[in-house]
Amino acid sequence: MSSKELIYDLSKIDFDHVVCDIEEIRRINPQRYEMEQLTAVVYESTEEGVCIGYKDVARDEFWVRGHMPNMPVMPGVMMLEAAAQISAYFAQKYDYLGAKMIGFGGLEEVRFRGPVIPGDRLVLISRLLKSRRGRMIICRFQGAVGDMVAVDGVLKGIPLPVDVLK
Repeated sequence: MSSKELIYDLSKIDFDHVVCDIEEIRRINPQRYEMEQLTAVVYESTEEGVCIGYKDVARDEFWVRGHMPNMPVMPGVMMLEAAAQISAYFAQKYDYLGAKMIGFGGLEEVRFRGPVIPGDRLVLISRLLKSRRGRMIICRFQGAVGDMVAVDGVLKGIPLPVDVLK
């Protein structure tokens, strides 16, 4: 796995101090059932524009049986979904976008640097780079297992027209 430097010093984070548990995450993020990709949020700072949480990857995740048999690795798309969920949680909680719901607007510079397997804790770091109210948020993100980066990149979130989608 890559030894790429983390965008936030995780030694400063108390992972035993949960800022937001799954019930609070559900008040902000709409994903449910298999699509919930956050277990807890452990750090938020509007001054730094940083939010850190994690996904405890269970042995009974819906993808384990088929991706790939006898060698289960978390699909890259699920890692990206987890990164989007931590970023959207932060943006929605602090109303950076001014939208009822945030959707994927794009991904850039994404690199998969190592596997995530059942039993791992995928730590998700999101740093807000830019926010244009009503238009877009841009965040740098990383997913790490231990002190090793598994995925990183830049994601964009856009307002979803929820009134049209009903």
